[in-house]
Amino acid sequence: METGRPLKIGITCYPSVGGSGILASALGEELARRGHEAHFIGYERPFRLPWGAPGIFFHPVVINDYGLFKYPDYTLPLSVKMAEVTRDHGLDVLHVHYAVPHATAAILARWMLPEGRGPAVVTTLHGTDTTLLGRDPGYGPAIRHALDQSDAVTTVSDFLRRETVELLGVERPIDVIHNFFEPRPARRPRGEVRRELGVGSEALLLHASNLRPLKRIDILLEAVARVRPRDSFKLLILAGADFSPFAGEVQRLGLADRVIVREQVSDVEDYLQAADVGIFTSELESFCLSLLEAMCFSCPSVATAVGGIPEVVESGISGLLVPHGDADAVARAAETLIGNPELRLRLGGAARQRARALFSADTIVSRYVELYRRVCAGRGPR
Repeated sequence: METGRPLKIGITCYPSVGGSGILASALGEELARRGHEAHFIGYERPFRLPWGAPGIFFHPVVINDYGLFKYPDYTLPLSVKMAEVTRDHGLDVLHVHYAVPHATAAILARWMLPEGRGPAVVTTLHGTDTTLLGRDPGYGPAIRHALDQSDAVTTVSDFLRRETVELLGVERPIDVIHNFFEPRPARRPRGEVRRELGVGSEALLLHASNLRPLKRIDILLEAVARVRPRDSFKLLILAGADFSPFAGEVQRLGLADRVIVREQVSDVEDYLQAADVGIFTSELESFCLSLLEAMCFSCPSVATAVGGIPEVVESGISGLLVPHGDADAVARAAETLIGNPELRLRLGGAARQRARALFSADTIVSRYVELYRRVCAGRGPR
């Protein structure tokens, strides 16, 4: 049971289909459900953010394409909108997902406001701002400064916390708060969804991602092309981006009758509850929210043992982990689960139990609220 007054939280994230935007949207929903206000600030409404839900507000940032600039600037208009929303709605906290440019904009916004009226700034790192941009001399110093100026910094896995300390030389405390997933009820029965997909007695393999290079869709397709028997499965890809660049590879591998693609799906629960095995072949993951989504529906996964994934899945207990880059190992693990329904049931049950015990909204959202109250108390009365 929460105590203390309701909080007003500004949230900025990338609105496209990806773990950070999905997590930020779900966090806003859960905060509103608990009586707080969630004010989303950005250039576009997040992909999964519901319309008309009490306690959830969206404040668009207008980006002007002035001829003076070779590239349109987003950081400054974002910071101005953050300051405006904080002033007009009395925000307690700006919770930004990704350091660049969101944390930088939040720090600027705070400087625009009168002394003592600025919000606390909480920065959550999801991966790319550390593992990719943190190595770039054009971004690294700005990221370090934004983290130093934040009132709190969180990462979605202990792996990412260690990477942030090592790559950026961050010496301040970093809270590890894992991702969470709170599934909505599926709208359609499992059998109906499988019929719509053309799946009969085959095992339905599931992959969901934004198809970025780190997801290694090439290895995914190569692995499923090696699964035997060939007619024992179909692969459903929930694509958060245009899948057409991979269509040629699907044809080359002879998978046209095995691969089903659905793009920009918002009702993921319909498909999650229809799946039998998740399959994820990333070369790096800070957490892998799609893996957790499958776990919540008792769907065991084959995944690469990289980054934060071993914090989510215990290999041989709640899923099967394989070395990165080994398409044959992925195929053999997939065959094991396809051919052994009892093992699927056991691993899937353990996966769901682990998801509910460690990565539920009740567990994770309360940690964010505690963090908000802590940083607000540290800044004194507003």
